[in-house]
Amino acid sequence: MSEHWVNSVRAEYTSSGVNHVEGGWPKDINMNDPEAAQRYRRKIEKDDAYIHAVMHLGHSMEHNILQNNAIDMYETYYSDTPSIPPVEKSSCHTVNVYREPGARRPVRALSWQADGGARLATAHADVELMRTSRNTQLSYIWDIENANAPELIIKPPLPLLDLQYNPRDQHVLVGGMMNGQVGWWDVRKGGEPAGICPPHVAHRDLVRNVLFINSKTGAEFFSSSPDGVVKWWDTRNMSEPTDSMIIDIVKSTTDTQNIDHAIGISALEYEATIPTRFMVGTETGLVIGGNRKGKNPLEKLPSKYEAHLGPVYALQRNPTFLKNFLTVGDWTARVWSEDCRESSILWTYSHRTKLTDGAWNPIRFSLMLVTQWDGCLSCWDLLRRRSAPIVTAQLCDEPLLRLRPHEGGLLVACGSSKGTIYLAELSQNLGTADKNDKQLLTHILERENKRERILEARMRELRLKMRQDRDCGQQMTESDPTANDRDLEEATAEYMQTVNEMQARQKSQ
Repeated sequence: MSEHWVNSVRAEYTSSGVNHVEGGWPKDINMNDPEAAQRYRRKIEKDDAYIHAVMHLGHSMEHNILQNNAIDMYETYYSDTPSIPPVEKSSCHTVNVYREPGARRPVRALSWQADGGARLATAHADVELMRTSRNTQLSYIWDIENANAPELIIKPPLPLLDLQYNPRDQHVLVGGMMNGQVGWWDVRKGGEPAGICPPHVAHRDLVRNVLFINSKTGAEFFSSSPDGVVKWWDTRNMSEPTDSMIIDIVKSTTDTQNIDHAIGISALEYEATIPTRFMVGTETGLVIGGNRKGKNPLEKLPSKYEAHLGPVYALQRNPTFLKNFLTVGDWTARVWSEDCRESSILWTYSHRTKLTDGAWNPIRFSLMLVTQWDGCLSCWDLLRRRSAPIVTAQLCDEPLLRLRPHEGGLLVACGSSKGTIYLAELSQNLGTADKNDKQLLTHILERENKRERILEARMRELRLKMRQDRDCGQQMTESDPTANDRDLEEATAEYMQTVNEMQARQKSQ
């Protein structure tokens, strides 16, 4: 312990009372009378004691003023220094969970209401197990503010594998069923279908994808199936399709498309700004570009991309850069350009688990959202980091099968294999775009596109050179069939000459 005594200046305090009336004015002076107050003020100012008191107090007041000016307690320091941007904290967390009432069937499709609505349509179906119970055929429309019960129950005759809102009419939906039929619903009339196509004009297999197309009436859509046929429909007349196309890649204009050689379709893509064109992802890993107005088979299917080793689970164009599209399959997600058909321009590493679905963020167009078999939602931002996802969120333990981002950019709906829909919210920096993002992403895509074109040209040169060398070797062999015999005779003569020289050298020694 330490103890220390200090002698300080002792201050003595006393308490005394003061008769203070109306600001210290004397009783005989009326402070409300300006003339009386002015006369009294002049009288005080003429007093010698007043002048000495002011002079005495002036030095201490001047000292305090100079101290305040030197310190400047109200000064804003470092005002010219540029502000440092805050550290970005990317995150993704679950804000709501919607569980299917009763059965727990896998989620097959998700669709947000048009024009940024707060309703979410979900389609449930168990492809492996067909049941005749009525409860196993239902699909639902949820209000995202109420997770207790669905707002409306969709009642198709068979389970739906896809259910999509009309982008022009927020009350109309179309869906594809497991027996190949397609139909449409009007939520204002309830959950019963408003129209279904007859079975004899439907697809031969289950309908995996339906999408609305850009038309004047807003009532036309098209569907695809593993039977390899794309069909166009009009909700005003569902008795037969308005058009159809077989996805059969032919090699010449004289060949005809045959449904026996059709390739099964697993994904479908359509961009409203390109009304006559569409793209399909196949079960063999191909991405095929289609043109509805083509006159011959080669014009109908003008482009082909070898995308993945297995089925293409997701296919979507970038909302801002329409020449670039995203594909998800096997264990990777790839970004393609229409100018490079031999390989993708960007791709993720091979994941340990299978990837099931993917989509672009509609607002932050450099962000790819990918769902995985282990229940994770990974966010890949091409501008921030391309070697690894910027955020990976474990939403559940069961596989996530479907993914659909909201038009606002911050909400993402993910459907699992147990019929549960998880509504995830992204952080602000992942759901909004900066003013320089478009220019930066343009540079990245152009650079990667140019690099792939240079590699393609180099590979074509190497293949051409190898073909020429092979052809030249075959021509030499065919033109002189005795060339091999002459080579054998020359080698034998040279060998015998070497042996004779060695024998002669040994005899001389």
